[in-house]
Amino acid sequence: MQRILVIDDDTDICLLLRRFLTKNNYEVAIAHDGSTGLALLQEFRPDLIMTDFRLGDTDGGTILLKIKEKFPFVPVLIITGYSDIKIAVNVMKMGAYDYITKPLFPDEILLTIKKALESVETEKGSMQDLGEEHDGITTSHQKKKSSKPANYIFGDGAESKFLIRQIELVAPTNYSVLIYGESGSGKEAIAQEIHLHSKRANQPFVAMDCGAISKDLAGSELFGHEKGSFTGALNQKIGHFEMANGGTIFLDEVANLPYEVQVLLLRVVQERKMKRIGGTKEIPLDVRILVASNEKLIEASKKGKFREDLYHRFNEFSIDVPPLRERKADIMTFAKFFLDQTNEELGKKVKGFSNDVIDNFMNYAWYGNLREMRNVIKRATLLTDGEWIESKTLPFEISNYAKLLFTETSTPPVTVSVPVVEVVHNVSESNASNEVVSKPSLKSAAIEAEYDMILKVLKEVNFNKSKAARILGIDRKTLYNKMKVFEL
Repeated sequence: MQRILVIDDDTDICLLLRRFLTKNNYEVAIAHDGSTGLALLQEFRPDLIMTDFRLGDTDGGTILLKIKEKFPFVPVLIITGYSDIKIAVNVMKMGAYDYITKPLFPDEILLTIKKALESVETEKGSMQDLGEEHDGITTSHQKKKSSKPANYIFGDGAESKFLIRQIELVAPTNYSVLIYGESGSGKEAIAQEIHLHSKRANQPFVAMDCGAISKDLAGSELFGHEKGSFTGALNQKIGHFEMANGGTIFLDEVANLPYEVQVLLLRVVQERKMKRIGGTKEIPLDVRILVASNEKLIEASKKGKFREDLYHRFNEFSIDVPPLRERKADIMTFAKFFLDQTNEELGKKVKGFSNDVIDNFMNYAWYGNLREMRNVIKRATLLTDGEWIESKTLPFEISNYAKLLFTETSTPPVTVSVPVVEVVHNVSESNASNEVVSKPSLKSAAIEAEYDMILKVLKEVNFNKSKAARILGIDRKTLYNKMKVFEL
């Protein structure tokens, strides 16, 4: 019988979970605080741990770190309220298997537990194979041999091969690495590959999205804080740097860090030691630092947004991740990869893409890169009833992208049911044929100006209809009607 340890300070939830899980043939142990839960680890030896994110004596990140130190293969599920979901996702990046939101639903709990327990043997197998198989970076062909589901592949095009070579060069070193790339291009996946092929592969990989954290909390998230160090600091908190000690920390969108936090970060980078906020004890750090940005940090430093001395500390090696539109040879490789993932997720058997869809994919600019492609394919697979994804399942801006590609000076293809020309028959008696004479009118000029404005705004907001409607000062329904008239 598999064992589950539940850590939650809500006695009602503990009682409910004990009864429910016992009925489903699991042996259950209960702890009402983090210290008791950690003490039970050695004695109870659970196969899975469910822990509330907010406990009386600690938080989800701290307890997760301590669990993973002793039992790296035990899956941990975070129980959280809806208001904590963003925090819970960050904890998942630290090693939690998944999170479950309150109120708790029995079917969801059972399904998540089953998937988590099934993943354990796969995870162990992949770690054992780490030193036995190919030591290089995984390409699309090699990834198929792995038993562990992948979240990212590199493809086989020239751009991907160059990217792989850079990772292979820098991964074994202890260099700090700057990773540049557009949003959605896979910067965090690159950072994970560097970590996995480094000497720190068996140590923590901790990711932090600097753009998603408020100015007031950035220092606490990075360096932690002591109890009572500021209003609301009810418990001691371990920061991301301390969690990553011995391993790798990845700071995404690092240019968004407040300037005063950059000062503290510079000291940490220089001296490799830190103090928690409100603390006096120096904590030595052995952490490799990887950072990412969608803007060049040297340019940000010239604008006064980023410290130039900190930029030079990070810039021991840099990698530019090319946008998807510049990796034409890999577009359909990525598309098939995301389709396989979605088929497995939805339990469908969609075989592939129609020729029209392939043309759409190859010609589209992919402003959101891999993240956009994944979401497009998830939506299209859900809408597909047959074996092949058709153009009708794609978002408008992709299936009609070719129609929208015209230069600023060219005349837009206005197709509306209003007279834009005056037709004059038999202009000259000597001319036996009819002539069509185009005369500009105030109405036609207004229509063309309206078309230009709508299309310009749609392009600026990447065809986000809600944003476009707000900018244009009209409601969404009006915008949709005008797009239909203009065949946009």
